[in-house]
Amino acid sequence: MIKKILIIGGTGFIGQNLIKKLRSKNFQIISLSKKKQLPKKKKNITYKSIDISNKKKLNKISKIKFNIVINLGGNINHQNPKETVQAHFYGLKNVLKTINLKNLNLFIQIGSSLEYGTSRSPHLESQLCKPNSSYGKAKLKATNYLRRISNSENFKLVILRPYQIFGPYQKLDRLIPQVIKFCLKDKKFDCTEGRQKRDFLFVDDFVDLILKILNKKKFSSGIYNVGYGKPINVKNVIQLIRNLIKSGEPNFGKVKMRKDEVMKLYPKINKVKKCFNWRPTTTLKSGIRKTIKYYKKKM
Repeated sequence: MIKKILIIGGTGFIGQNLIKKLRSKNFQIISLSKKKQLPKKKKNITYKSIDISNKKKLNKISKIKFNIVINLGGNINHQNPKETVQAHFYGLKNVLKTINLKNLNLFIQIGSSLEYGTSRSPHLESQLCKPNSSYGKAKLKATNYLRRISNSENFKLVILRPYQIFGPYQKLDRLIPQVIKFCLKDKKFDCTEGRQKRDFLFVDDFVDLILKILNKKKFSSGIYNVGYGKPINVKNVIQLIRNLIKSGEPNFGKVKMRKDEVMKLYPKINKVKKCFNWRPTTTLKSGIRKTIKYYKKKM
């Protein structure tokens, strides 16, 4: 039986990497995106320009009987709290009110490490969430809402809380692509002292986890932290990129730390490793090499 998958945000950073891996699988995929210019329809993939915050447009897919939903959508610009809640919470509610939940077997929601907020790292899934940003609060609202609906409608729910995912197709305003861009152009660039500790995971490892979830028959609904499992100073990451490209000049300490800067942000990943027999296999150095190769072709 061919399973029907709805991918929200299929033309985004993670979405593009995921769909590349799903092309040869036995799935029928519909990808939703705000973008007007979409890729052409492929053998088992249909792209639709639909903003999930617009309930009327969502009605176009109301009669399709989806077996799986993967929600990768949202607004990565968190400056406007109203837009952030609209994209990450009310859009999700629209989807759940539109699709036929009787046919739904699995919902994979991409949450956020920022749902933990000011809670101390390393984060455990059982920890109390104390989000202090509009994005973290919107993601936590979505988590709580999904858990209620999945219990009442009896479908499996997996909420993945990723940390710093990087790789091809990521927007240039994110840390690693931005540093790569400056170094490839051999420019000086200002940055913080880089004392923050972060957990960096290559996107292929994250996609491989999603594939394992899709292929696993028996598992429990729940929240799963996803990262490499080893935090590293941001300064070391910037220096690694600079050393690999052999150009560029970071000016450490020229940018002041934000007052609410979390200095340590990383997870415990024992739960996801045990449940899905998954572990990251791409080292930071290898992942950055692959990412540099991608952006070299783009610039």
